Amino acid sequence: MSLWNELEKWKNYRWVDLTHSLDNESPFWGGIGKDAVELGKVVFDYEEEMLSCRIQTFKFPGQFGTHIDFPVHFTPNAAAADEWGPHDLALPLVVVDVSEKVAVDPEYAVTMEDIQAHEAEHGEIPAGSFVALRTDWSKRWPDNDALNNFDAEGGEHAPGWSMEVIKFLYEERGIYANGHESIDTDASKVAVEYDDLACERYVLDNGHVQVELLDNLDQVPATGAVIFVAWPRISGATGLPVRAWAVFE
Repeated sequence: MSLWNELEKWKNYRWVDLTHSLDNESPFWGGIGKDAVELGKVVFDYEEEMLSCRIQTFKFPGQFGTHIDFPVHFTPNAAAADEWGPHDLALPLVVVDVSEKVAVDPEYAVTMEDIQAHEAEHGEIPAGSFVALRTDWSKRWPDNDALNNFDAEGGEHAPGWSMEVIKFLYEERGIYANGHESIDTDASKVAVEYDDLACERYVLDNGHVQVELLDNLDQVPATGAVIFVAWPRISGATGLPVRAWAVFE
């Protein structure tokens, strides 16, 4: 009964959906191929004589919309979706806000000065937490060109993580997972510097998980919220669309 009473209290807290809605026009990485998505195809309909119901099929890439990446996404034979249980992605949520700097520099990479300023105001980022980078980039959804911010030559210009900060958060603060609003982990200029998605590779090669294309981080406080991330239980998955939400008083 005590848990039921606690649930009643939680129901009065603020709940924020951190997930983009998906349809057949939703963007995804172009390298996957244009025919990778087919949502809601009806394969059995109400008019069938045997049983009046509707059944649909859903075809999509693992890395589609707001999604979680597992280590095997970048590292052969590394941990896949099977390694994480329903309790693993219920975590204290920390939101580091660099949205004002991104408004000036769309390729902005979060710096240690940003982390120091956050901790000076909100306290040290706790071990075992989920750290999300707020850039307000999610407001560009579902425009694929705007999300990638292509230039005339097709180059991408988007904000994200820096190697210095991502290593500090995992190695010095001991966080559990990270997330962001952009398509890629690395700020575009960081990817150019390393000629690789080096920050994402670091996260996954070291056995961590991340959530990409988060939404509504502007509605969540810097500290004090709890994030929940849920995904289908599919063996061997390198990544999967998620439903993520934050709860706070």
